[in-house]
Amino acid sequence: MHAAEIRRRFLEFFQERSHQVVPSSPLVPAGDETLLFTNAGMVQFKGIFVGDEETDFPRAVTSQKCLRAGGKHNDLEQVGQTARHHTFFEMLGNFSFGDYFKREAIGFAWDFLTQDLGMDPNRLFATVHHTDDEAAALWPEVTGIPPERVFRLGDKDNFWQMADTGPCGPCSEIHFDLRPEEEWGIIPSTEEFEERG
Repeated sequence: MHAAEIRRRFLEFFQERSHQVVPSSPLVPAGDETLLFTNAGMVQFKGIFVGDEETDFPRAVTSQKCLRAGGKHNDLEQVGQTARHHTFFEMLGNFSFGDYFKREAIGFAWDFLTQDLGMDPNRLFATVHHTDDEAAALWPEVTGIPPERVFRLGDKDNFWQMADTGPCGPCSEIHFDLRPEEEWGIIPSTEEFEERG
């Protein structure tokens, strides 16, 4: 499947679930002197998240062009070292502005990957911030993923922030098991999982 097909299906999936499709904002953010480049999908919604702006829609979905060349989420040293680190990329994102929270976000993400894209749920792992008991409990409850496939990781992996100040908080991620087929049923330890990144 090509990137254009994944992008189209992602936007359509969330549009069908009452999300407003919002175009990618400029790579150089206007009116935000804290950023040289747009480095995440939420940048264009920063004013909404901090309460400085209002929006006409409670849900949004985007395919945001991003560039990372420094900061906490600096991927520069990893470019060329892994198959998944790049300086320029499109970030697919779904956003709720006070409309839904963890339960629905987890369900939407899981359904998109397993039902729409057809990913094997037995090859998916979830990560949560080590202090986020709610998300750790919701993953198995909402998706049926075994609790041992939900990893509690620290700030480096599961605490998102734009800068030293501003929007931030615990986050959750889904990882696809790229190991050889004979290892799919083996649950790695948290340390092994962190090492693989």
